[in-house]
Parts: sequence; structure tokens; C-alpha cells
Amino acid sequence: MKKHRAALAAALTTALALALTACGSDDAPGSKAGSDATTALSHIHGVGSAAGKLYVATHEGVYTPGADGRPALVGDRKDDFMGFTVTPKGDFLASGHPAPGTDGPSNLGLISSADKGTSWTTRSLAGEVDFHSLDISADATVYGYDSTNGRLRVSRDGVAWEDRAELGLLDIAVAPGTPGTVLASTEKGVVRSTDDGRAFGRPLSGQLVAYVSWGAPDALFGVDPDGVLLRSADAGGTWSRVSTVPGGAPQALTAVDARRLLAATQDGVYESVDGGKSFTRRMAVTSGGDGH
Repeated sequence: MKKHRAALAAALTTALALALTACGSDDAPGSKAGSDATTALSHIHGVGSAAGKLYVATHEGVYTPGADGRPALVGDRKDDFMGFTVTPKGDFLASGHPAPGTDGPSNLGLISSADKGTSWTTRSLAGEVDFHSLDISADATVYGYDSTNGRLRVSRDGVAWEDRAELGLLDIAVAPGTPGTVLASTEKGVVRSTDDGRAFGRPLSGQLVAYVSWGAPDALFGVDPDGVLLRSADAGGTWSRVSTVPGGAPQALTAVDARRLLAATQDGVYESVDGGKSFTRRMAVTSGGDGH
């Protein structure tokens, strides 16, 4: 449930003894100014890119920068998109809860969009599952963290699911080019499975990471609860500091590839095209807390 994810994010923060406060300036240190336009988005749960365009999954729908730089709602659904990912084909997968006043089950299960979020189709598990984290492998296998039941689930087609390990986690990342390798960020550190999520080992290191995303086999990125961006070349065994993502507490991280990164923080959505060394704000927002 949402409370579980929020509690885990808080546990990560407490463990590092960090003050998660938003940066109030428009041009945070290490960033370049993008759009100065702001709008009230209550929470960001995921970021992605399709055909070079930025998409942001929030508590109240999926948004993309409009012609004036302001967040523009994609389609007409203002659901609470908790889990969100873009497939290699450019389709969207998501999960969460319907907008208030909308008919239907309280959990969306897995839904998909083949038109960049304009319309959505229910794929499976409607009313049963709220996936808080979603990722997809190169062979189109879908991995989702079932927050309703506290377990990882795997599907080859997005319809039939297999149960995997039970654990508390905040985010997952599937290894590109290494079938069966999955990482999960937990309150004790990043843990790894090499058997397709059936079992996870002990934390790989003492480094605590909130969100993880794999841009290339040797380019695993993570961001800690204070916004420090980290990179690992050995699947999470060791980490090196790259920079600090501007804007305060992180809310989402996606590595499109080894150089292009998308990161959501308390004051906006940022993009890097140099492997995280510098960031440009693509969407300025006023959001709520840690995003979950």
C-alpha cells in the first residue's frame, strides 16, 4: 500500500539522518534553468521518455511539457499513477488507483497505453494489485512490485503472473543483457537476485539508495534520499559519486541510457545528457513531500 512505500522511504531517510528539504531557488546549484513555469502537481511517481519526449507520472495523471513549458495533461485520465515505465517499443505500462469519483476497482492492476498515454487498456490484475514499481527487460518480461501483498511479481506477457520473493522495497531495476538479474532498493541497502527475483541476497554494500535505474550493463545509476547521484559499473557492488541532482528530495529516477538521465525531485523534473554530471530542469513543479 502507499503507507508501506512512504514508510520505507522514511526509513531510508532516517538511516542516513538526512533532512529532506526542497531547494527553494529556481536555479539550484549544478543545474541550468529550463522552464520557469510552475504548476501544482501533488506527487511524482515515475518519469520516462518516448520518441525523445518527456513523460511524468503523477498522483493526478501523466504530464508532458507543453509548448509553453508548463506541464500538460496527457489524455483525460487523472488517475494516481503509482508505477510507471516505458517499454522498449515506446508503449507505457502503469499501475495505481483511479481518480476520485471514477468508477472501477480501487487498484488498477497493470494497464497499458499504445498511444503515449492518450488512452489506456487494462491488461491484468484489476482490483487485485497496486504495483508501486515497474520495470521491463529487453525480452519484454514485466517485473512489478506488488505493494498490496509485499512481493515481486513477473509476467512474460503482462497477463499471467508468477509470484517471486516477498520483501519490502522502494524501487526495482532489471539488468540489461543479463537475464534473471534484478536489483531492489531496501532500507538496508541494495539487494540483488540472480534467479529472476525468486530470492535476494544480503545488501551488496553499505550504500543506501532510494531509486535505481540501469542505463547500460556497466551504467547502473542510483540516487540516495539526499539527492546524491551514484553510478555502479559492477551491478551495485560498489558505487561512485557523480553529482547531486538539484531540487531536494528525489521522487523518481530513470536512466534512458548511459548518458541520458531523468530525475524528479521536489521542485521539478531534471534531465542530464552527460551521464549525470549536470542537469537541466525540464519541468518546474510544486509537489508534495517525498512523492509517495
